[in-house]
Amino acid sequence: MAKLQIRKVGDEALRKVCRPVDAITPRILTLLDDMIETMRAADGVGLAAPQVGILRRIVVIEVEPGQVIELINPKIIAFSGEQDGQEGCLSVPGRLGLVKRPMNVTVRAMNRRGETVDITGHGLLARCFCHELDHLDGALYIDKAYSMDEDE
Repeated sequence: MAKLQIRKVGDEALRKVCRPVDAITPRILTLLDDMIETMRAADGVGLAAPQVGILRRIVVIEVEPGQVIELINPKIIAFSGEQDGQEGCLSVPGRLGLVKRPMNVTVRAMNRRGETVDITGHGLLARCFCHELDHLDGALYIDKAYSMDEDE
């Protein structure tokens, strides 16, 4: 496994729409492993492939320690409720913003075995789903934040 370089705001890779993954190859599996290592090393709870310069529809999330969620070609298929909360991003260091997101989100994606899975998240996990999937379409939380502060 390798720790990858996290791209920062201003890097053009963060503003591109990512391509779907056509097949689960050894390179994709290595990327998933490297993204998890990179996310953990940076003390993050989520990481999307464009944040490490790979324009593919891949996300890893770890809200609960030891419970990694790997999403390949994820799509939000249902959402409900509403929450306001603070967000930060490994690609936007030193900043926090308040963002309105759904309280409940269901995502459909492939896992590393190529199986289609539906995962429903509530609260923080729902927020992470939205935040990370936005990255796959070239959007950052700062585009949606209604208030921004410096990280303290």
